[in-house]
Amino acid sequence: MTLDLTFFALGIPAALVAGISKGGFGSGAAFLGGMLLLLILPPATALGIMLPLLILVDLASLKPYWGKWDASDAKRLILAGIPGIIAGAALWSVANTNFLRALIGSVAIAFVIWQIALSRGWVRLGKAGLPAASAWPLGAAAGFTSFIAHAGGPWTAVYLLSRRPEKTVYQATTVIVFGVQNIVKLGPYIWLGLVTAEALWAALWLAPFALLGTWIGVRLHAAIPQRAFFLVTYALLLLTGVKLISDALA
Repeated sequence: MTLDLTFFALGIPAALVAGISKGGFGSGAAFLGGMLLLLILPPATALGIMLPLLILVDLASLKPYWGKWDASDAKRLILAGIPGIIAGAALWSVANTNFLRALIGSVAIAFVIWQIALSRGWVRLGKAGLPAASAWPLGAAAGFTSFIAHAGGPWTAVYLLSRRPEKTVYQATTVIVFGVQNIVKLGPYIWLGLVTAEALWAALWLAPFALLGTWIGVRLHAAIPQRAFFLVTYALLLLTGVKLISDALA
């Protein structure tokens, strides 16, 4: 891996958008960062660089949202995510690079389709909210997609948004859930050779931009609606997902 102009041209926006999303918009688009790096790097390298950055912005996001989360829902989602993380690590240990590109690209496209279905009213979460027990399958799915693509946000959002939390409670709950999950992922990532000295060095160069993104996200949380931010994000995710699948098939 060479830290050249191409790397920084995609790495800086990747770090910024991950920080902005996790700092102010429920982590829903944070995995776009890894997707951007996947355009120029193998999956293992791209995700290995992003994990330390995500842990960094998780820690930076804790202070403004400390103690504002729903403790019961957060505990359920964290515990439920552990089997999913184990399953993700098991799959990663046997899958080849092109399969992983196709899988991550499919996750990105499915994420966008799901968001469109919600916004158009094709899928309704219901007024009563999902029962607490649904946190276990949804949390496990979040742990799995979080491991393979840093993309646990949609499953967590399905559960939390159905329960109609106040905006800041929702944001704070995602901060603590993914903060703990990312730390749990660190061990398997090191064991599988995803987080290496080279990845840490690259992440160090991008760290200031991730922190800047977090600072921006926290301040935008109360200032602007999420719609504008996510419209651009979803378009980029869709294009990137199609590109990854195309590369895998080629």
